[in-house]
Amino acid sequence: MQAADTFADDGLVPGQVVTLAPGIRRLLAPNPGPFTGPGTNTYLLGQGAEIAVIDPGPEDPAHLRAILAALAPGQRVSHILVTHAHLDHSPLSRALAAETGAPVLAYGPALAGRSDVMTRLARAGELGGGEGTDHAFAPDQSLADEAWIQGPDWALQALWTPGHFGNHLCFALGDVIFTGDLVMGWSSSLVSPPDGDLTDFMASCRRLRARPARLFLPGHGAPVETPAARLDWLIGHREMREAQLIQALAAGPASAPALAARVYTDIAPALLPAAARNVLAHLIDLMGKSQVAPEGDLHAETVFRRL
Repeated sequence: MQAADTFADDGLVPGQVVTLAPGIRRLLAPNPGPFTGPGTNTYLLGQGAEIAVIDPGPEDPAHLRAILAALAPGQRVSHILVTHAHLDHSPLSRALAAETGAPVLAYGPALAGRSDVMTRLARAGELGGGEGTDHAFAPDQSLADEAWIQGPDWALQALWTPGHFGNHLCFALGDVIFTGDLVMGWSSSLVSPPDGDLTDFMASCRRLRARPARLFLPGHGAPVETPAARLDWLIGHREMREAQLIQALAAGPASAPALAARVYTDIAPALLPAAARNVLAHLIDLMGKSQVAPEGDLHAETVFRRL
């Protein structure tokens, strides 16, 4: 789930299968919108008999039929891989597993991978958030960080990359990385506590930046053909937002919604609530750095002051 007021449409039509490289096909789900861009990308991996499906997408019978129709004679779905438990990525995994008998693999259930800080804040129950979470999601097999998943003609390494969501995985196929919602070409990720954690998000971006990659295949939007440059922009963008928030708090204490209205001047007004969630994530990160402090209990509209 992303936040942006525009997105690049690279011409893909829902249900249309496009071959991106030998053994990698992309299929677009019919769920476009301000938080999903053109829609969710479902990827089919493999050229032989055993096909891995990455991010089946939302609960949609037409998309399920499109995935099954994309299989060539003699092919079957052997693995169903889910980057994270958001409603635009994981729900169709259950129906696809029922149709094919393939196991669903992910880092863990919907709440797996939350940081200790976010777990404590979630227990307090006043932080809000939880947008688009597939609370019913639970994989058949949990994947540890750096675990390998293999088929006859493909091998993927799972990379635990929390930040956008606690149970978020990227999948590396050599120098091609399926980045889920961590890295997009058309938008920066929504980081909404307690499911999102900006401290983890920055660490995950830096982890990918340290890994050589030729191509990123994101959960939404077109392939990212300059991975290092895109990560440099994303990291720099977040650092810029942090500096803006610290500067804004120099004028006096303020809440996340008030700060969002002040620093997010380049988005549609309808997206300001999502921007406020990003700001809240920044403020919690800055709390951990001892640069800001809340005035009272922490909730979605807490006033923060600069230290």
